Amino acid sequence: MAQTITPAAAPAAIPPTSVVKEPWYRVLYIQVLIAIALGVLLGYLYPEVGKSMKWLGDAFIALIKMMIAPIIFCTIVHGIASIGDLKKVGRVGFKALIYFEVVSSIALLIGIIVGEVVQPGAGFGADVTKLDAKAVEGYASKAASDSTVAHILGIIPKSFFDAFATGDLLQVLLISILTGVVLTGMGKKGEGITHGIDAAGQLFFRIIGIIVKLAPIGAFGAMAFTVGLYGIGKVVDLAWLVGTFYTTSLLFIFVVLGGIAAVAGFSIFKFLAYIKDELLIVLGTSSSETVLPHMMTKMKRLGASDSVVGLVIPTGYSFNLDGTNIYMTLTTLFLAQAVGADLTIGQYATIFLVAMLTSKGASGVTGAGFITLAATLAAIPGNPVPVAAMTLVLGVDKFMSECRALTNLIGNGVATVVVSRWEGELDREKLAQVMAHPFSIGTDISDHSPDAEPAPTTIR
Repeated sequence: MAQTITPAAAPAAIPPTSVVKEPWYRVLYIQVLIAIALGVLLGYLYPEVGKSMKWLGDAFIALIKMMIAPIIFCTIVHGIASIGDLKKVGRVGFKALIYFEVVSSIALLIGIIVGEVVQPGAGFGADVTKLDAKAVEGYASKAASDSTVAHILGIIPKSFFDAFATGDLLQVLLISILTGVVLTGMGKKGEGITHGIDAAGQLFFRIIGIIVKLAPIGAFGAMAFTVGLYGIGKVVDLAWLVGTFYTTSLLFIFVVLGGIAAVAGFSIFKFLAYIKDELLIVLGTSSSETVLPHMMTKMKRLGASDSVVGLVIPTGYSFNLDGTNIYMTLTTLFLAQAVGADLTIGQYATIFLVAMLTSKGASGVTGAGFITLAATLAAIPGNPVPVAAMTLVLGVDKFMSECRALTNLIGNGVATVVVSRWEGELDREKLAQVMAHPFSIGTDISDHSPDAEPAPTTIR
């Protein structure tokens, strides 16, 4: 049973004022765990039925995605306008981008180093002439059209509202930053508009609060479909690659992000416990976008300032994709080893630079990492690894996408705390208070209003 203790007004302590028992089956992360287990069981025992459940996962992700663009717009615009100082906006943005690029580079290098040391594709002996290129034609054609110039032009929407219609995060970021900057310069004339945007943001957060209650259904459908379509045996076939990727991601989380967290004054283990609900939803849906609003709320309640959260979390979903970076370099080396290609130093450098560029905008949607992988392979000089080689990992990419999304999510959470501290706007007292009891002090995941009062403290 769960006991709920309402926090007192004083921020330094949380003395109990009332106790309300909550049945265990109403706790969202327990519901998601049960749903994932049932989905795996259904897909394994009745594959055809499991495959027919795909629409449940798709529907949940679609419901979340329809709210992401307006939430990001309202959050960034209100954040920039409320700061009122464009120099500070630029300073926070610059610090965030520096952090993103440094940590992303580390992730790319770790993928290359592990790929060279472990050699997951060595001895695979894949015959390039027998690979079915048709299976990845869609990914290859999309990657081929994504040149550097096309990538830059793609950031500009056809119209102001087209960014909302397509849901392209980079386009939404562009118009959000422009709108926030203009409102800052409008003075009192812009205050009414800023207030209206803030009110709209609260509305969208509350809608998300309703949608997220369907997370167990979405997780059930997604897992049932995955296991039903690919079968558990697919993972066994390429277990060495999948295992290497998961191990590398864990190494990055606990060593790199853990070290960064320790310097920032908190434990990565306690941080993971604090965001356990979000991690389980991402595990079930393979998309970090499904918990973007939740993470923004939790980072604020962890002690990060509103202005930093409003800028770092949304931009991090496009510029700070640690899991995707590890995946691209590690998988590229796996495919090169599998087809017997010997890469030169220049080709390694190209992989690093191209992966750094193509990863931007792979915003956590299932399959985005696979498209960026195709773009990376196509850009390697001499084409030593044909894009058709991607068919070797097509069957297990769904399982790897879950790890990509989880690593991306954790990386963005850590980045928010670090940048907030870097800016001198981290409430260390609140951070210490939450980290002291990460399992018991948190938020009700269904309450995402950024201006809402802190949710009752739950002890389980």
